[in-house]
Amino acid sequence: MQSPANPLGAPGSTRDTTTHAPTSVPTRFVDSPRWLFWVPTLIWASTWHVILYQLDEVPVLNSVGWRFALASIGLFALALARGDDWRVGTRLHGWLALTGVVQYSVNYWAVYEAERHIPSGLVAVLFSLMVFGNALSGSLMFGQRVTGRFLAAAGGGVVGVVLIFWPEVLSAGARPHAALGLGCGLLAVTCACTGNALTLMLSRRGVPLIPMLAWSMGYGALSLLLVAGASGVGWQVGHGLAWWASLLYLAAFGSIAAFLMYFRLAQREGAARAALTGVLIPPIALTVSALLEGWRPTGLSLAGMALCLLSVFVATRPATNPAPVPDRP
Repeated sequence: MQSPANPLGAPGSTRDTTTHAPTSVPTRFVDSPRWLFWVPTLIWASTWHVILYQLDEVPVLNSVGWRFALASIGLFALALARGDDWRVGTRLHGWLALTGVVQYSVNYWAVYEAERHIPSGLVAVLFSLMVFGNALSGSLMFGQRVTGRFLAAAGGGVVGVVLIFWPEVLSAGARPHAALGLGCGLLAVTCACTGNALTLMLSRRGVPLIPMLAWSMGYGALSLLLVAGASGVGWQVGHGLAWWASLLYLAAFGSIAAFLMYFRLAQREGAARAALTGVLIPPIALTVSALLEGWRPTGLSLAGMALCLLSVFVATRPATNPAPVPDRP
């Protein structure tokens, strides 16, 4: 699947220029909105399958905690290798801890809890709504303008995700604890949008992206592992090759690479455009599922996939005679 003809970051989009990537990183990789959009999208789509190898051997608190602990260590190592200063001001650690707990602890815990009670397809539908949550926070907190055409196209993408998972959406109400699952799913989406806003706020305060993610993921991992210890779950690790390989993939690619590029995109193009990844992840993930797990698409799901692609294409078309809107001070 090819990216839209007009990539994200068309002229006139709201950009955050307060944080610049070091020149040692290839310019094409860092500064191309097309790369910044599609690489995390493809990585996170693949993690839907990879996470399956994490679920059988150890509790969720452990799997997610070890994932972000390894990611945090990797990010600190990356900062040191690049010569970046990994230290941040003492007064910012409270915000970093809050970001870590919200984004990398409660968010992921709530996703797994939601999927215990409602179909995963409905969780995907809920997460596609992030585009509107990010648009709202971007407008209120950072003065990032979102056009009516973008919102309409994003709405079409959400409808596409609904069509893909329509049978699962219909069956959700029949589950005994569907309301609890729906509440957990909405909590996860709220935490994800809040974590996005907190990360961009810290970026505006001059915190470099790599140390910021290293500290916040570390705090998120610490909170998960503390809860695991206090609740009697303990600190368990898997023993199979598949578990360790999937953990390393989720830490290195699903956490370090994907979040670095995603937040770089959000800095440049706005949080709402970055959240369009949530519209394309489900159809790509189901394509992987069709290849590896035997999933068979229906006519309705194919129509939903096509609508998702069309919606992202329309949402990222350049505006006619765009007029850039400056960020709020």
